[in-house]
Amino acid sequence: MNKNNGKIKTGKIAAISISRKKGIPKANVSSAKLIENWGIDGDAHAGNWHRQISFLALESIDKMRKTLPKLQPGMFAENITTEFIDIPNLKIGSRVKVGKNAELEITQIGKECHDKCAIYVKVGNCVMPTEGIFGKVIKEGDIFVDDKVEVVN
Repeated sequence: MNKNNGKIKTGKIAAISISRKKGIPKANVSSAKLIENWGIDGDAHAGNWHRQISFLALESIDKMRKTLPKLQPGMFAENITTEFIDIPNLKIGSRVKVGKNAELEITQIGKECHDKCAIYVKVGNCVMPTEGIFGKVIKEGDIFVDDKVEVVN
């Protein structure tokens, strides 16, 4: 793992998750096509806006598993679950290379939780509003589970 100022800058994709409709759990897939200025091909949250792709660290999910052990990647509606990279501490404007060619720009840190999700109701907390991040696709490409994820600036 590459470190910069104590923060881990390189990791991997632990899971890729998509859904065809908003408001339903995302299904795990082995690969996805990231489309420039759109998001993941076939995902309901793709579009010409600033939250085309959502990221959440597996380490964040693991914190929630202490209370709900059956939680899996995609249950927080994240598109890309990462491992071994300091996702919660990225800054707006950071660039992240995913796989061989895809590149994203971080556009939002966290989100407002308008409706308390099922996880929040059961646990009294949810990591996505504080540790989830969002980005837009700057360079398209195919991504696969276990691909490298690298902060490039």
